[in-house]
Amino acid sequence: MTNEVKNKEKVVGIIGGMGPEATVDLMHRIIHLTPVTDDIDHIHVLVDNNPKIPSRIKALIEGNGEDPAPCMIKMAQGLEEQGADFLVMPCNTAHHYYSRIAEAVNVPFMNMVELTADHVKSAQPNIKKIGLLASSALQIIHLYEPWFAKHNVEVMYPAPEHQEKVMAFICSVKANKQTAEQLVDYHRAAEDLAAQGAEGLIIACTELSVVGDQLRTELPTYDASDLLAKSIVSEALPSK
Repeated sequence: MTNEVKNKEKVVGIIGGMGPEATVDLMHRIIHLTPVTDDIDHIHVLVDNNPKIPSRIKALIEGNGEDPAPCMIKMAQGLEEQGADFLVMPCNTAHHYYSRIAEAVNVPFMNMVELTADHVKSAQPNIKKIGLLASSALQIIHLYEPWFAKHNVEVMYPAPEHQEKVMAFICSVKANKQTAEQLVDYHRAAEDLAAQGAEGLIIACTELSVVGDQLRTELPTYDASDLLAKSIVSEALPSK
């Protein structure tokens, strides 16, 4: 690898809109994590913030929705054509379609789920149980389980009565109508995971990442969106 290639800043392409606020939240994180002295030092980000992607909830939970993968594949290919050197997708649930999207492009596609699992294992080498605060779709599709199985870590979810309220909270955040009562329910879901024996928590929904700093728990907490932002900055900036 030549020094010119090694020292070249990379352009990141964001497959966004799931939801729009979560996409903007990721962009804020990238901006705040990037070491700069002027505008020119910031990372070049291409964003397709498309809220018209068919519902992942209808496709995966309700089972009667349109397949969203073709739309996301088209977005990924468009970002590649515009000059993205690598792609990211700030939506945990949408990573169910990760392989199909990755196979349709010729640039690297960062896997938020994989990097989160690897980070948790690195931070807590002896961890055996991890709790997820996420969309109910993740439990149905077992999104995180294969990645944590490689580390011999069990993935746990809130009890059904708590998970139902977490899902309602996510929907309210999407609509910007979350309430103080729902935040209390969110805290109770975290407490339930701790009571089940979880040794750490993952904020595994980018809507929950938007209100991530409001979570109150004594357990180590890992925000998948924040870990993605850190990985983006690390990948995009030239190695020194």
